[in-house]
Amino acid sequence: MAAQRNSYWTNLGRALRLRCPRCGEGLLFRGWFRMRSQCDWCGLVYEREPGFFLGSVYVNYGLTAVLTTVIYFSLLAGDVASADTLLWSMAGFCLLFPVWFFRYARSLWLAFDQYWDPTEEG
Repeated sequence: MAAQRNSYWTNLGRALRLRCPRCGEGLLFRGWFRMRSQCDWCGLVYEREPGFFLGSVYVNYGLTAVLTTVIYFSLLAGDVASADTLLWSMAGFCLLFPVWFFRYARSLWLAFDQYWDPTEEG
């Protein structure tokens, strides 16, 4: 029997709340960086195979690169600050944003995987 697929928006909402993509109840993280191995409610194993979350690195890097580029050139074109000030500000952003976004990148990757390849209950 095929697993039921949640809607795209349901999965996205669960990802942004850092919840299990299958049931929406279980928490994904114990702390800031420590991820649970499976959902306490439905038993979904979060890491399907070794290296599963490598894709979340691409999500994190991609968003960081896009935001940095858009913010830098927008502020530069708006003559908000000097190029040197913007360069150092964006360098700081590139260091801090991926650390903050780490949990969301993993959550989004897990939700993306659950949407396209849903696992069965149990």
